[in-house]
Amino acid sequence: MSAFMSLFADLVGSIADLLEPLFHASATAAAIVLFTACVRLLVHPLSRASARGQKARAKLSPQITELRKKHAKSPEKLQKAVMELHREEKVSPLSGCLPSLFQLPAFFLLYHLFSNSRIGGEANELLGHKLFDAPLGGRWADALADGGVFGAQGLVYLGLFAIVAAVATFNFRRAKRQMAMAAPAAGGSGAGAGAGAGVGSGDAPQMPGMGAMTKVMPFMSFMTLFTVAFVPLAAALYVVTSTTWSAVERAVLYRDMPYGAGAGALAATAG
Repeated sequence: MSAFMSLFADLVGSIADLLEPLFHASATAAAIVLFTACVRLLVHPLSRASARGQKARAKLSPQITELRKKHAKSPEKLQKAVMELHREEKVSPLSGCLPSLFQLPAFFLLYHLFSNSRIGGEANELLGHKLFDAPLGGRWADALADGGVFGAQGLVYLGLFAIVAAVATFNFRRAKRQMAMAAPAAGGSGAGAGAGAGVGSGDAPQMPGMGAMTKVMPFMSFMTLFTVAFVPLAAALYVVTSTTWSAVERAVLYRDMPYGAGAGALAATAG
């Protein structure tokens, strides 16, 4: 593992050396942003496949609405019937999770690289590299201790928080629109963004746990603020760049979506 981390550290350092004429002291930060963009480009085919899967799920909405009516009093039978329909149509309910899962190794590599003082038995020189005045190995707590919220380091974090908040707000509004548009197609008033698996007056049941999940999903993007606050700045840069990329990518890939394709599409807005 240490040998692999040394190779990864050399890769980041080499990219930073190439970018130094343009970004000077912030070259390593720029290298991390470029590295993130490369990871997202590699994952993009999965994102496109995920979008196709979500659109395919959207087209199954009429059949799912009929299944809800047929199994209105039996959530277990409804769940089994929906899974069988997905299997027959070769649609994966979890297709939206794949792009996020494939990015986790890159995030943890950066987290590990900028959390250890020694790599391969030698001092980790990358820790001293900075984004403006904030060390890439530092955290928000360190910035608060050195100048406070509006100190030189604190302002770097405020900038990142502002970007995350803007992206999260965009995702939140988009997810709420998806849920609002999905509600009529889900089978009547109160059923779409609705109340879980219970049966109200005329309401069709959702799959167990789906109601609670769809209520929480629009807020998931805001959880990125906590990630940025508590991980090393280098890993925070990866998260901010990746979430911004995701917001733009999904706005393009899902622009012709007739409505939100359930919790899978909403879950994707979180990362």
